[in-house]
Amino acid sequence: MDIQGVVAEGFEPVRDAFVRNFEVLGDRGAAVAVYRDGRKVVDLWGGTRDAEGTEPWTEDTAQIVRSATKGVAAAVPLLLHQRGLLDLDAPVGTYWPEFKAGGKEKILVRDLLAHRAGVPALDRGLTAAEAADGVSGPLAVAAQHPFWEPGTGHGYHAQTYSWLLSELVLRVTGRTLGSVLAEEIAEPLGLDFWIGLPEAEAEAGRVGRVAPVEPPESAGMLRTRPRRNVSEAYADPASLTRRAFAAIDPLPDENAPAYRAAELPASNGIGTARALARFYGATIGVVEDGARIFTPTTTELAAREHSAGPDRVLVVNTRFGAGYMLHGPASPLLSPASFGHPGRGGSLAFADPDAGIGFGYVTNALAKSVTADPRAQALVRALKSAL
Repeated sequence: MDIQGVVAEGFEPVRDAFVRNFEVLGDRGAAVAVYRDGRKVVDLWGGTRDAEGTEPWTEDTAQIVRSATKGVAAAVPLLLHQRGLLDLDAPVGTYWPEFKAGGKEKILVRDLLAHRAGVPALDRGLTAAEAADGVSGPLAVAAQHPFWEPGTGHGYHAQTYSWLLSELVLRVTGRTLGSVLAEEIAEPLGLDFWIGLPEAEAEAGRVGRVAPVEPPESAGMLRTRPRRNVSEAYADPASLTRRAFAAIDPLPDENAPAYRAAELPASNGIGTARALARFYGATIGVVEDGARIFTPTTTELAAREHSAGPDRVLVVNTRFGAGYMLHGPASPLLSPASFGHPGRGGSLAFADPDAGIGFGYVTNALAKSVTADPRAQALVRALKSAL
């Protein structure tokens, strides 16, 4: 495998693990990047731009990262909070009065960020066009009765997180979440990351195509086999698990231009591993040119546990901070201090303030993993060994 890019001295184990991902674990095209104490120490890419193609992955190839989008999107409401424009302890209905319907008047902004709002699914799934129109999704979640008493537990809002965050930001700022991200985070930091792919970037042809893959036989025991109760939950059309992931029904074509151009903060962010690593580096400190996103107080807020224990959607124990998944058995990160977000199928990005790490991994070969892909985990273990 022809791997391109650079690795600082001492971080060679990450390169070795990246190569092995192609040779053993079935990667087709991927990139990984690491920032440490604001300095880029790993920036690697290899394989093909399209999962089922032959054109090489290049330095500026970007990919859809699915739910790893959530961690980047969460920076927008936290930035608004940091500026005094959004109170995390205020009811969501303070900013979005229609959201009070159906017994949701006591749900706090903090609950929404930590997957405690009780509306991970909809009574009727939205079409791909409805999900993307910026109106149907917010109307549906505002009218939805919660699936449990708000505040009494948590469950992963796989798709509805898009409309919850986007409408909240719109009500507070009058701007879309994607535009705030572009103008106040991505542009100042020089990030190649978008929620709502601009036409110019789409025309540039730099975004690769994703496709589902099965792990090769060479992966051996590393094939992931979820526990029986988890498998049953995903297989049962009536389960909250299945309904949460089917809030857009049928599932959209993630390679379609219309889907890429939509703003879905839960699922359709597009970017490079380098952008993700730099983003997370800037949430915990200053990166190379003096840029940063969060104050130390906001960094602590992002990493502080808000939800923990049985997840009513994922059917495993999960932990969430204010918009971020935290380190735990369901989603192992670098250490208990880490916060970030995986993307279903493989991608992973996180920060670790104790180690000064910003990490990003993106792939076009979408496996069946939800929160702990073997390829991403191999890279995390290699990074840990290098520190």
